[in-house]
Amino acid sequence: QVQLVESGGGLVQDGGSLRLSCAASVSTFRIEAMGWYRQAPGTQRELVAIVNSGGSANYADSVQGRFTISRDNAKNTVYLQMNSLKTEDTAVYYCYAGGRWPSTFSYINYWGQGTQVTVSS
Repeated sequence: QVQLVESGGGLVQDGGSLRLSCAASVSTFRIEAMGWYRQAPGTQRELVAIVNSGGSANYADSVQGRFTISRDNAKNTVYLQMNSLKTEDTAVYYCYAGGRWPSTFSYINYWGQGTQVTVSS
């Protein structure tokens, strides 16, 4: 089993910044992608940003230019620096890790427990 532990959520004013962190305990699991999704009340979970083991990142259009994802492969940790936050960024943010166990072909996804980010006007 892979455990993902998130930290860094909280309350911030419109235009402010927050940094989320997520550390994975992986055993022999080979992480290929790590990232962040979010879910606001009454909406579906959506991708915020994701980065592969080579450092190539993709972002949702709504956060492009404001959020930066980074990854420390040695520490199995992913970060999300969120700047110029808007009220519409308010959501529960979930850490994500996808990869494979040795000697298997199946791609498996793991999720953190979620951390609340609230942006006030």
